[in-house]
Amino acid sequence: MSTLVSAGKVSQIPAGSMKQFKSGGLDILLANVGGRIFAVDNRCPHMGGNLSKGKLEGAIVTCPLHGSQFDVASGQVVRWLKGSGLVSAVGNAFKHPSEIKTYEVVISDDEIQISI
Repeated sequence: MSTLVSAGKVSQIPAGSMKQFKSGGLDILLANVGGRIFAVDNRCPHMGGNLSKGKLEGAIVTCPLHGSQFDVASGQVVRWLKGSGLVSAVGNAFKHPSEIKTYEVVISDDEIQISI
């Protein structure tokens, strides 16, 4: 059973920006993509990079540690590691690509609520 948790106001997250939100041991990234708010795990599944410190381009967030990219709308991996060749091969040998968890977002007036 899920619970709705208040995560702030839409007006606090301008289009094209991100915000970190913590609640009950969860570390969540809120991203405003074209006026639509998405919520995903804030930690990169590769090595735990803080995605809110990364870069948001459209719906794609890039991890600041190793350049892994994820779609904040679906949680899908866009790119697992930046680069190719030996570095990428070694990185993939130790940790296989993993999606990031997404959370349902409910907007009521200006209030963001996340289903956890």
